[in-house]
Amino acid sequence: MEFLNRFIQAYWMYCQEIWLSLAIGFFISGFFYKFIPTDIVDRHLGEKGIKPIIISAIFGTFLPVCCIGSLPIAVTLRRKGASLGAVMAFMVATPATSISALLVCWRLLGLTFTVVIFVGVIIMAIIMGVVMNGIEVKTEGKEKCVHDEHCCHDEAAKSQEHKTSVKQKIKDAVVYAFVTLPKEIGLEIIIGIAIASFIAVFGPIQYLIQKYFSGLMGYLFILIIGLLTYVCSTASVPMADAFIKSGLSQGQALCYLLVGPITSYGTILVIKNEFGYRILCFYLGIISLLSLIYGLMFDVYLSTL
Repeated sequence: MEFLNRFIQAYWMYCQEIWLSLAIGFFISGFFYKFIPTDIVDRHLGEKGIKPIIISAIFGTFLPVCCIGSLPIAVTLRRKGASLGAVMAFMVATPATSISALLVCWRLLGLTFTVVIFVGVIIMAIIMGVVMNGIEVKTEGKEKCVHDEHCCHDEAAKSQEHKTSVKQKIKDAVVYAFVTLPKEIGLEIIIGIAIASFIAVFGPIQYLIQKYFSGLMGYLFILIIGLLTYVCSTASVPMADAFIKSGLSQGQALCYLLVGPITSYGTILVIKNEFGYRILCFYLGIISLLSLIYGLMFDVYLSTL
């Protein structure tokens, strides 16, 4: 009974901490989603060279689309002529963070941590894009189409974007922010907060972390957890906070926030089907390596303060 009371208290504390930031993030995401024309995104990401990679990395950090939602967009961009580097940069940056995730991160983990992960996601996406552009890949089945209720970008949808009135766009933005987004990721956020609350109050987990998962072992532990589980970028922030409170370092929590949201099973299957095992191995290897390096660098930086 005492454990249940502590769990409820921890859950309620997290809800109080993040509800306003989450609401603001949903609100901004809705307007961003409805007022940024699709054809602008397609046109700029379809260019060659480093420019579309940088655009993909920066734009992806703000795009209010979950990991699964980003997949059909990425496949469509590839089939319209976007470079492999731009597509892979997009697939890293989009699920790794979002406006709501950044606001929740700021509230729970502080401004420094938020800036570090924002910059880290962009750097990781750009490096991924540059490496992938240097790899020759032959894709098959380009005539296939991946459909998604909210993310499939056909010509009719683009035409409709330009015809929609400002009043209707505002209405659609509010509906997307407070109806569609909560339906798509609300349950994950609720579960994520529940898991975070459990980690924060369950003594054996904290004991294991403090005794066995300090130093490099902690990085291996968090990397495996990140690769095997998927939680959206917003829901993963309370879990990272709980890991820190249980004894993991901030660098290890940063590693988790970089790996977890990017490596969903849906992403892995789509990359394997569209680009092959070779690209998938590079994708997972680069994410794992850069996440470990970035987390270690952050811990070293904090130790110097």
